[in-house]
Amino acid sequence: MLDRINKFFKKRMTRPADSEQIFLSDQHSLTPELMSTEARKVVSTLQNAGFDAYIVGGCVRDLLLGFKPKDFDVATNAEPEEVKPLFRRARIIGRRFQIVHVQFGREIIEVTTFRSNQKQPESDATRRQTESGMLTRDNVFGTLRDDASRRDLTINALYYNPSDNSVRDFSEGLEDIKRRLIRIMGDPEVRFREDPVRLLRVVRFSAKLGFQIEPRTAEPMRALANSLQQVSSPRLFDESLKLFMSGQSLATFRLLQDYNFFAHMVPQSAECLGQSDFSERLIDQAFTNTDLRVRAHKRITPAFIYAALLWPAVQQRALVYREQGEPPLSAQRHAAENVIAFQVRLTAIPKRYSIPMREIWDMQLSLTRRTGGRAERLVNHPRFRAAYDFVLLREEAGEDLNSLGEWWTRYQNSNELERQNMVSAIKEPRSSRTRRRRPRARKPDTKSVE
Repeated sequence: MLDRINKFFKKRMTRPADSEQIFLSDQHSLTPELMSTEARKVVSTLQNAGFDAYIVGGCVRDLLLGFKPKDFDVATNAEPEEVKPLFRRARIIGRRFQIVHVQFGREIIEVTTFRSNQKQPESDATRRQTESGMLTRDNVFGTLRDDASRRDLTINALYYNPSDNSVRDFSEGLEDIKRRLIRIMGDPEVRFREDPVRLLRVVRFSAKLGFQIEPRTAEPMRALANSLQQVSSPRLFDESLKLFMSGQSLATFRLLQDYNFFAHMVPQSAECLGQSDFSERLIDQAFTNTDLRVRAHKRITPAFIYAALLWPAVQQRALVYREQGEPPLSAQRHAAENVIAFQVRLTAIPKRYSIPMREIWDMQLSLTRRTGGRAERLVNHPRFRAAYDFVLLREEAGEDLNSLGEWWTRYQNSNELERQNMVSAIKEPRSSRTRRRRPRARKPDTKSVE
């Protein structure tokens, strides 16, 4: 991998005064054939119409590192209204940042117009900031150099032109790839205040790529952790999925804790982490298992991840309700309702995930009741597999469940007769309630009165 990167520096050009570096065809390992055919079509169409266009961002970075990009983005000096008519299937989306989606079958190429940091009086309505400096709308267009300065990280500010196989670098992004360094573009504090999600992106790419965070970039991060409260709950949920489903969720979790971001994303669980070793072991194990599943190309779901993240908070609150006299199942459901309601205000977990979360939690109690026909009904429940995996997770984290996971593992692998014998062997404790005997009716007195 390093050999591929070092090719960039074999014939390095002298840096011009404006800091732009252009790496020509014989100075790097990229080729047009490595790029998406559809992305090349978009670039070619825009260039043939007289516009500048480049393949940009994470796809260029990933190819330099030997990874397969998930998608390809294009940047151009054509404005959205000029891009859209050039393609048969294209639509303008977004208000905060207007972009064009160009669709080729199942693949969508995202086309963005070069943006500028400069505030233009004649188009002031297209750029808005809060008092804290957070951008709420930004459709001020600019030059290629302006656009590079607006990118979040130096390693994402690389522009590839497939027509002449050249790379433009305005920020020593290639050098940072070689040094395995995450560095924010511009003044870190200003850029983080413009968009606090950049704090999470720094953490995500550091964990994903195994890169160090540059000291100047890292310096203001902890102090700005509370700015995450300004991020909308739907956007924070989307970012949490990128953080926790990337295949490097355990390393990400450690960085989120280190910079105090986790306390602003999942505060109820963050509080439990300070009170219980089991809570941290459970979340560590959940992320370890998630990473293994991602690498094995197995299915993962946000419902299971958030069920694990919030389980310590649910258990803690359910204990309070049980001490107040509520039955176990009622206490747990009451706790789940409150915990989810609080979390949804921070990360807008959709019902398609929150409902399965509740079912996984409910079945933790149900799976302990296996007599009669219950076991067979439970094993056929649509949420059984997730609930069973959750039991295994709890045991892996060190919770003593009286070998419940092992029992259900054997049950699934047994034939009908063996299952009946397993259920018959269970001796459930008798109810502690004493049954009141109904008073016997008195017989009428048949003796005559003398």
